[in-house]
Amino acid sequence: MITTDLRGLAEQAGRDLEGAHPADVLRWAAGMFESDLVLASSMGDEVLVHLAAATVPGIDVIFLDTGYHFAETLGTRDYYADFTSISLRTVLPLHTVAEQDAVHGARLHDRDPNLCCALRKVEPLERGLAPYTAWISGMRREDAPTRTDITVVGWDARRGKVKLNPLAAWTQADVDSYVAEHHVVLNPLRQAGYASIGCAPCTRAVAPGEDPRAGRWSGTSKTECGLHT
Repeated sequence: MITTDLRGLAEQAGRDLEGAHPADVLRWAAGMFESDLVLASSMGDEVLVHLAAATVPGIDVIFLDTGYHFAETLGTRDYYADFTSISLRTVLPLHTVAEQDAVHGARLHDRDPNLCCALRKVEPLERGLAPYTAWISGMRREDAPTRTDITVVGWDARRGKVKLNPLAAWTQADVDSYVAEHHVVLNPLRQAGYASIGCAPCTRAVAPGEDPRAGRWSGTSKTECGLHT
């Protein structure tokens, strides 16, 4: 299918599937793209991984191991890889943290977080997504002001791929309800107040009532890692 057809397909599906249950969005995508469909997970979107495993058994999932993840996040990845029906592939940056430090100096994430994210998240994602036609993310509209207009199915012009956000319209109450109903295994950091989970050096717990994204790159103007821009 040529790019213009894919874009039109994505935009029409975005209109048709608005309001559909995330499981129905996933079923549509699996039927349409089959093995050309992949889910990208940071293991801070456990509900999406659980839902995908239940809805599309054997679905490919890529996990970007930045070298800076919390041990709890890696443990969550291992649980879903070992005990659910996903086909998980870990994608590494081109250089280890030590190699990056040798070139850019230690703690690049403190001095230039955008470059650090570009090297350890964005570039690996490009390689991870390369074989696929469509990819799935766990973004929700209520996550941040920068995400209020995301569509359930849309066109990722930067990569020339269909992008799906099955949970786009879900509120935190919807997420919590799904977790309770299906006994979803969550990243243990959630019990410690981590509402949004990224790399350890750039993520902190949030206080009750604080914006869930306030713990990401706290004290800076940075709000996104660059994966979704």
